[in-house]
Amino acid sequence: MKKPLPEFPCFNRIKDASLIKTEDLFWHGPFSWIGFEHVNGLEPIPDIVGVYLFTFEYKDGYIIRSAGVTNSMKRRFYQHTREYKKGNYTILDVEYAKKGERKEIWHGWEYAKEHRDEFAENKDLILQFLEKELQAYRLFVSEVTDKRKRERIEFAIMLSIYSSKEPWADLVDHGMALRGRFNDEIPIKVKNVCSYKIYGLPEEMEI
Repeated sequence: MKKPLPEFPCFNRIKDASLIKTEDLFWHGPFSWIGFEHVNGLEPIPDIVGVYLFTFEYKDGYIIRSAGVTNSMKRRFYQHTREYKKGNYTILDVEYAKKGERKEIWHGWEYAKEHRDEFAENKDLILQFLEKELQAYRLFVSEVTDKRKRERIEFAIMLSIYSSKEPWADLVDHGMALRGRFNDEIPIKVKNVCSYKIYGLPEEMEI
């Protein structure tokens, strides 16, 4: 006799709806980019495990430039600084970004890999704009110890921005390696709680 196929676990939104829980996600900040605390007068980013947001000041609050996850904020932001200075990340004109408009000074990622000579020739000017960008960043963090939950939160935030038709949605880079909820994972309804208005951060989201 043939063995029966195994049963693969899957979340069923109709039958399993009662399993969906609601959680509050508390965001703290704004904090300074590492090394710029003496310039912008902000507290240094706490070295915690969790999710973080790059934001710029915008209207009556802040606007998201990017989101990420890490086991150590301090270690991750030192890494971000190194990648920026190598020209591997896209650098924006801060004055436009604060108005919700994307104007690139330097395009990172694959373009940067293929145009190392161009970066080298213009490095001094590019790094001047980078200095302004890092100084202007206002960082928000939420402590989340569970790795999969961190990944699902990051995915939900970025997906919300990607699907937005607001002009400021173009500030974020596309093509990020994101890992949303798997089919066998029970969804979680998350309420974002923050003392400040953050454009791009939904009041509620499912992760």
